[in-house]
Amino acid sequence: MRLLIVEDNAELAEAMAAAFQRREIRCDLAGNARDAEQLIVTTDYAAVILDLGLPDEDGLSLLRRLRGQRRNVPVIVLSARGEGEMRVLGLESGADDYLVKPFLFAELHARLAAVLRRQGGYVEDVLRAGQVTLDISTREVRVAGAPLSLSVREIELLELLMRRAGHVVPKRVLADQLFGAGEALGSNAVDVYVHRVRRKLEDHAEVSVQTVRGIGYMLSAT
Repeated sequence: MRLLIVEDNAELAEAMAAAFQRREIRCDLAGNARDAEQLIVTTDYAAVILDLGLPDEDGLSLLRRLRGQRRNVPVIVLSARGEGEMRVLGLESGADDYLVKPFLFAELHARLAAVLRRQGGYVEDVLRAGQVTLDISTREVRVAGAPLSLSVREIELLELLMRRAGHVVPKRVLADQLFGAGEALGSNAVDVYVHRVRRKLEDHAEVSVQTVRGIGYMLSAT
């Protein structure tokens, strides 16, 4: 899962990103509305954490514009503006939730999980495809009941493919989710991880990673 944190307080943004990282959630950071909008239109994020007090534009203006463009990525507003009227305005502007600073990270994480449940994404505790299981909380992968050793990014790739099993996942989406919009990578970086996962699933998995030339990859039954 990849999030975008839109927060001009670099120390707070980095602290949130580090806390999410400990829960196997990757984050991109944007310190202003312009950079945030560019990332949102080019990257497939699971959700956006949005501060309202941005240096170049009010966060609510950005939120309204995104909703006007029919961009339905879940947005949790995170703001020091705690008045009841502001919370109502935030929700009416298109926010999926509104959390007032200062806050407990555990509450932010819980609200994120609740928003994603309502959106229908990242709900299952255990993903299954053929003989493969992936426990979302422990990040443990098993094939026919036996543990399978995978790196963190290999697990992330497998999760993305398992969530959309039987459907093609574009290579660009995989790159965005695995590496982030701002990370430099070679043209075959995704292919390398696909090859590794494909090789490790060869025996008894009853699934395979298919290449859809010019588009992406698909996990399908064998």
